[in-house]
Amino acid sequence: MKWKRKEKTAATACQLRRAGEHPFGALRGFAPLGAGEERVYHELREAIPVLDAAIGKLVRLTGGFAVKCPDRNIQRRLEAFLRDVPCGNGQTGIDSFLGSYLDSLLTYGRAVGEIVVAGGRVRAVCWGDVTQLQIQEGGDPLQVELWGPDKSGILRPLPYQHLLLFTTHLPEPGHPYGVSLFRGMPFLADVLMKIYAAVGSNWERAGNVRYSVICRNAEGLDPASVQERGNQIAREWAKAMEDGKNGTVRDFVAVGDVEIKVIGGEAPILDSEVPVRQILEQLVAKTGLPPFLLGLNWSTTERMSTQQADILTSELAALRRAVEPALLKICRKYLALEGLDDRVEILWDDISLQDITEEARAELYRAQAGKARHEAGLEPEN
Repeated sequence: MKWKRKEKTAATACQLRRAGEHPFGALRGFAPLGAGEERVYHELREAIPVLDAAIGKLVRLTGGFAVKCPDRNIQRRLEAFLRDVPCGNGQTGIDSFLGSYLDSLLTYGRAVGEIVVAGGRVRAVCWGDVTQLQIQEGGDPLQVELWGPDKSGILRPLPYQHLLLFTTHLPEPGHPYGVSLFRGMPFLADVLMKIYAAVGSNWERAGNVRYSVICRNAEGLDPASVQERGNQIAREWAKAMEDGKNGTVRDFVAVGDVEIKVIGGEAPILDSEVPVRQILEQLVAKTGLPPFLLGLNWSTTERMSTQQADILTSELAALRRAVEPALLKICRKYLALEGLDDRVEILWDDISLQDITEEARAELYRAQAGKARHEAGLEPEN
């Protein structure tokens, strides 16, 4: 009796997400990418809300997309798959995957994902933690190989490279990991944090007022009497302060030469508005977003100009071009495993950053011009 050798199927488990492993297993033999700057970039988002808001707005402004296939029935099946595909962590739909993929791409300069295949069909599309991976260039200079920790925490090449998605942001020659949006910001962010910490300390000192009560011995009392009077003044002052916390007005009465003043009240608090704005201008300029989109109203008449809108549109178009190959790979892999025609085209949603009133007015002017040309017997403009 001849036994038929069972063919190996595609990946039946997610390669980028594992459960039940030792929490510190990745420390064995793990080499951090780019000297560990990923942790710095993550802390920048936690420390400076403007940068975190900038990443979120860039992801949302990039928008969604639609697919177009030669066959309408195939297109409907692909649209249903993209709408309902699981993405892990309770997320469903390709838009959820795209948002997290772009978030990682902008924060770390690279993003990684995986097409999870089981039973010959695409079951899920997940994004992974790019900080736990390493890239090695293969024999072909156009290809790279992703390495990640196995169950023992040892860094090894992932077994199903054809199911992985990898995108870099503005990669440099000799550096295949891409460039983070936050590159060049750590120094300025460190100065900004020092200013904020100093402002907090100063307001803690000046806002929570502390008093100095000085009682001078002008009557020539003996040391025991001086100590007794000091203790009595201290008790009365403490009662007056405690009643003040409860909303009760209580006078403080003392006998002798008593002086009361605020501790540190003479020290001026430095004005932080100018240096903070100078640093924020540099940080916001790196994001490519107009300041008012991040809640920074430095001018009372500030609005997005046509030039700013065009520049931001080009930045968003560049982000779309970076992630489009990964989206095409997902669509084609699904169609191929379903036995369908894998020809597909990505159609991005229109980017509209102009004022709606101005757009409506321009459309009205075009309609009026077209009507005037028609009444004059002229051909319409193309």
